[in-house]
Amino acid sequence: MTRLWLRATLVAAMSLTSVVACATDFTEAYHRAQRSDPQLREADANRLATREARPQAFAALLPQLQATGAYTHDSTSGLSNFFTSGGLASANVETTTTAKQWAIQLRQTVFHWDQFAAIRQAGSQVAQAEVDYHSAQQSLILRTATAYFGVLEAQDTLEAAQAAHEAISHQLEQAEKRFEVGLIAVTDVEEARAANDQAAATVIAAKRTLATSRDKLREVIGDSVDILSRPGDEMPLVAPNPIGEDQWVRAALDQNLELSSARLGAEIARESVNIAESGHLPTLDLIARESNNDINGTTSFVDPTAGSLSYPANSSSRDKQISLQVTVPLFSGGAIASRVRQASYQHRAAHERLEKVARATERGTRDAYLGVISEISRVKALRQAVESSKIALTATEAGYEVGTRTAVDVLLARQRLFDAQTNYAKSRYDYLLNVLSLEQQAGTLDDRSVDRLNALLDHTVKVR
Repeated sequence: MTRLWLRATLVAAMSLTSVVACATDFTEAYHRAQRSDPQLREADANRLATREARPQAFAALLPQLQATGAYTHDSTSGLSNFFTSGGLASANVETTTTAKQWAIQLRQTVFHWDQFAAIRQAGSQVAQAEVDYHSAQQSLILRTATAYFGVLEAQDTLEAAQAAHEAISHQLEQAEKRFEVGLIAVTDVEEARAANDQAAATVIAAKRTLATSRDKLREVIGDSVDILSRPGDEMPLVAPNPIGEDQWVRAALDQNLELSSARLGAEIARESVNIAESGHLPTLDLIARESNNDINGTTSFVDPTAGSLSYPANSSSRDKQISLQVTVPLFSGGAIASRVRQASYQHRAAHERLEKVARATERGTRDAYLGVISEISRVKALRQAVESSKIALTATEAGYEVGTRTAVDVLLARQRLFDAQTNYAKSRYDYLLNVLSLEQQAGTLDDRSVDRLNALLDHTVKVR
């Protein structure tokens, strides 16, 4: 008995732990996404890779030291003719040498305009990579919110569809009973049956949509969820602060991260022009070199009649040089001029992209601001529409009971209630997404925005 109780307690504890572990508010969902989202990790890897541009650019201005060495063994032999007092003679000549060579060279840049420009360009590249990473973080907040509220919207739609299906099923049962006793015509039964079939299909479609929405959220945060936090009916609807879209547009043109990245891209393209133009300029380097060459060997003359003669062939030398090397480009087949034109066109393209992003930022900011304002009014109107639809349905059902309204009227009133409920639920999530979108356009979307939104989600719902 004790074992059974212990086992039951353990199973209950594990089930409770599972429910708690799966319960997810928006802040936790975002933190999971930060740890698992491949798109954000890709942006972080690109940022770290781009950071290496700065030390690489500085490295070109630092002393460049290199050492070379060689060991050579050479053995040659052959027949050599030469004149002696007795006339022309021949002898075999064999030469064996061993050479050891080494050299150390130090090169220090004195003037390379392209290297100085590359340092400035690397600074802009690193800054752009940081901006792009923060932009990816903002995008992750919005993507997480879209997927998160997509699940909640699908769950609300499913709940409304199930409630409508249950009510229509009950209406169908009542219609069948009334038809049996002769109170209504068969057409009322068929209308109710058709509406019930349609409601069942709506429930099936809502379940499919919910499953797809859960998969989209899992794609972002890395795992499945069973319980989510959602806003209650009394969720406060706060207008943007400051009031006035022009102020938000000015903030966006100054702080929008995508626009900042485009500005840095234009600066990078301008430095590319400077680097290309430096191909026409002379360069100056300080070079210090020391080398050593040791050769050890022997040369042997072998005459079958006179015998052999050998003598050493050794040499050793060491050389030290310090020089200033000036390189003046004279003609490169037009390649430098072509690279300058290419970089100039790319600079022009970067400026056009900057203008395009600026216009899109202004449009997106105005749209998001108007979205927040309009959604506040829309949420309020749809909230009232739900209440009105409930009252209308109750009145229609009462009229049906006394014979002044038809079954079709009841079904239509119930459909209007279903539409009002789903539209109301969607409008609340659209309001929250527009708030986040407005902050993203203004460049202020961050972890504090996540916490502020999460504070509005004070109810929980089991996703099923």
